[in-house]
Amino acid sequence: MSGVDLSSVRLRAEQLSREYPSGEGRVLALAPFTHTFPPGLTAVVGPSGSGKSTLLNLLAGFDRPTTGQVWVGGTDLTALNEAQRADVRLAHFGFVFQNHNLVSILSAQENVEFPLTLAGVPRREREARARELLAQVGLEKRARHLPSQLSGGEAQRVAIARALAGNPAVLLADEPTGNLDTRTGERVLTLLQGAAGAGRTVVLITHDRDIAARADHHLSVLDGAVTAG
Repeated sequence: MSGVDLSSVRLRAEQLSREYPSGEGRVLALAPFTHTFPPGLTAVVGPSGSGKSTLLNLLAGFDRPTTGQVWVGGTDLTALNEAQRADVRLAHFGFVFQNHNLVSILSAQENVEFPLTLAGVPRREREARARELLAQVGLEKRARHLPSQLSGGEAQRVAIARALAGNPAVLLADEPTGNLDTRTGERVLTLLQGAAGAGRTVVLITHDRDIAARADHHLSVLDGAVTAG
């Protein structure tokens, strides 16, 4: 998991746009947008319904664009089929969602191990990696607890550990502090800043301008239009 130049895998949107049918017309959810996401923490800020989640879903390959491409390193994500996109996500992406999305029947450690299991990592190696990451997020003593036995902040920290398990170059976080109190949200933001400081490209979707102000880079989304700053 170590020795990888994380900053060498660049994430780029090239004339990326998304339209949806609506009645007899079409709704422009994301206007054509070109941007190379630099290593570090990029905050994407805007009100609800502005197009932030549309952008994130396109960057992750969860949705297909109307026009344009998403490049991950030298790979055009938009040219791949679903199975191929899933392989790219497993190799290069980590995800943190507003609702932590942990598997309810798995312990904290098993949740962190899960992407490594999918990647075929041997059991002892993935167990050691999970223990290491849980220690980094301060939850080594909660490793055997189920998500239902964790607080919201603890579950979100497990989710961050899981997102980092495969040492991804790109981390996409969708409102990860949205359901947390201020103190717990600060701790989660600090973990994301640490992930960015290691050379990753971290894209943080947020409606909170105070959170966004802590980022290294900034994008604003309003009515589907993306602007820098």
